[in-house]
Amino acid sequence: MGLLSLAIWTPIAFGAVLLALGRDEQANAVRWLALIGALVSLAVTVPLYTGFQLGTAAMQFVENMPWIDQFNVNYHLGVDGISLWLVLLTAFINVIVVIASWESITSRVNQYMGAFMILSGLMIGVFAAQDAMLFFVFFEATLIPMYLIIGIWGGPNKIYAAFKFFLYTLLGSLLMLVALIYLYTVSGGSFSLAEWHRLPLSSTAQTLLFFAFFAAFAVKVPMWPVHTWLPDVHVEAPTGGSAVLAAIMLKLGAYGFLRFSLPILPDASQEWAWLMIALSLVAVVYVGLVAMVQQDMKKLVAYSSVAHMGFVTLGFFVFSDLGVSGAIVQMIAHGFVSAAMFLAIGVLYDRVHSRDIADYGGVVNTMPNFSAFALLFVMANCGLPGTAGFVGEWMVILAAVKANFWVGAAAATALIFGAAYSLWMFKRVYLGPVGNANVKGLLDINGREFFVMAVLGFAVLFMGIYPKPFTDVMDASVAELLRHVAISKLN
Repeated sequence: MGLLSLAIWTPIAFGAVLLALGRDEQANAVRWLALIGALVSLAVTVPLYTGFQLGTAAMQFVENMPWIDQFNVNYHLGVDGISLWLVLLTAFINVIVVIASWESITSRVNQYMGAFMILSGLMIGVFAAQDAMLFFVFFEATLIPMYLIIGIWGGPNKIYAAFKFFLYTLLGSLLMLVALIYLYTVSGGSFSLAEWHRLPLSSTAQTLLFFAFFAAFAVKVPMWPVHTWLPDVHVEAPTGGSAVLAAIMLKLGAYGFLRFSLPILPDASQEWAWLMIALSLVAVVYVGLVAMVQQDMKKLVAYSSVAHMGFVTLGFFVFSDLGVSGAIVQMIAHGFVSAAMFLAIGVLYDRVHSRDIADYGGVVNTMPNFSAFALLFVMANCGLPGTAGFVGEWMVILAAVKANFWVGAAAATALIFGAAYSLWMFKRVYLGPVGNANVKGLLDINGREFFVMAVLGFAVLFMGIYPKPFTDVMDASVAELLRHVAISKLN
């Protein structure tokens, strides 16, 4: 078993053990076992980074063995500069969520922790799969634990939100399955992504396949106008569910564009780039405006996630090194910042049991330490220079300006809107005199919460101040992807 298999199956194995433990009387032991499992799972992914060879676009840590012989499906794993940091981010966020949920989850603790452990392994499987059918299995399997997390530990409308999440994402994936079967047929019976990259597909076939993949990946990102499931799901999901959904699960869709749409369908990707850019700009501008009028903190951050992910798809379809690298950096940065934002809202919700902005005011007076962290995360959400939120957005804006000044100018408005809705929320919730008796009785964060906030704060600042380790890893893979797209255009 190689490192990637360990990264996938270690959290899944711990999750299976946690599910078998049962009874809430064992809750404390379950929490410690979940933490040990999450830390071991993270430790397993570290050698992927330390042993990663820079300067090559080749897949590394490759594992390839037969799985379903009759259909030529292989258990084929590998990572390159595009997927490496997403694997590490998944394992890291899993640890954070286990610690953050330590006290807030009191019923079915083993099932809750087990679901997150299994979900973490499955998401790493998506980022590592080099066989299309293996990718599809992992991609769809992630729906099950997240559906249960929302449906069991969610808010008052959790069943509605869970069904909406499941149906939206499943219906989109059905068209992707049709596309996979077609590509399997025309490739002579292969599910290998590397072989699919070399397929000579007609313009009509590429266009139809492009929109089949678009149906699956755009819903997952989510792009406008198929984003409507996300705010409902975030509002009802438990804090940990919202953190993982925003930090990792949205990236599965964006990653799909990089693994399928661009390299397999390069002509259609360029032909329909104008549509992808237009939809991305609508997400950046219109959804940013929608975020401004939200009264629920979770809904506001959910809409801001749609706007920030608009930068990701915009970066992909300007077809430049700077744009694609910036989009991948934005994916990682959004993982840190969105998780931090949702976990900060969770800290307040655990104390006041309300997410309405109007129910707060003057929190800085009673929770000064927590308010300092909240300010850092809000600034990162605005895209303040020196934070993780700035780097990717700035790279994408520069790339967009080089491609078309007006596209870049429209994208840059996100920095204004982001500052408007983020700072408006911070002012209403944290600043001014104490708003009510609930706020007056608040206690500042404890050691466990301080640790979670500090780790995420360090990640946000480190990436903002020194993004070189992130960009160095992806440079060769991004250059090779764009070279492949460019060669296809010439042919």
